[in-house]
Amino acid sequence: MASLTSIEWTTCTWNPVTGCSKVSAGCANCYAERMARRLQAMGNKRYVDGFRVRTHADLLTLPFEWQKPRLIFVNSMSDLFHEEVPVDFIQSVFDTITRCGRHTFQILTKRAERLAELAPNLPWPRNLWMGVTVENQSCVRRIDYLRSTDAAVKFVSAEPLLGSLEINLDGLDWLIVGGESGPGARPMEARWVRDLRDTCRAAGVPFFFKQWGGVNKKAAGRLLDGQVWEEMPTSC
Repeated sequence: MASLTSIEWTTCTWNPVTGCSKVSAGCANCYAERMARRLQAMGNKRYVDGFRVRTHADLLTLPFEWQKPRLIFVNSMSDLFHEEVPVDFIQSVFDTITRCGRHTFQILTKRAERLAELAPNLPWPRNLWMGVTVENQSCVRRIDYLRSTDAAVKFVSAEPLLGSLEINLDGLDWLIVGGESGPGARPMEARWVRDLRDTCRAAGVPFFFKQWGGVNKKAAGRLLDGQVWEEMPTSC
């Protein structure tokens, strides 16, 4: 439930919550759901219920065991702000983050409304980066909910990017862009990516291009106009 990861913009994952449900177009080909079904078939005890939402209280203290500072993606196999995750459990996750100041934690949600609702009752330590997924124009409103929080670092993940985006980067500290990968991957147009990169450059916001995606993402690579873009927030 915690491991090193191949996700390009982080170093490891921590999953005190597993399982989720679909809320928007970006969820259609969810990699976490595919992985959960595979782990269930392998007999992994954390996934006996497949992709149903489950909390794992015994994992709440796991980050304390890691002595060297890490960049940690929280709940790569779920959404911390899923409606089935109890408020007190979310608060416990935030408490661990607050107490583990040597690590930097990244949380990403599609449930921005619940994030904004609970934000006043959550601590916002400087080692927590809070992000929302914005896969197409219909999801841009999530950014406004993110802005309403007191997160020290606020970021947007446009992955899978499913259409052109016009976004206001005011108050944001980072933008990740990536194409969908795996079975049934939907195509991403280069102009969508370039437009977002250029928007970031004009606004002075770090831009991270994760992948072109596709059925064979390794073959498609990560180069945009001949270079790798791996800019990170200044607090990294």
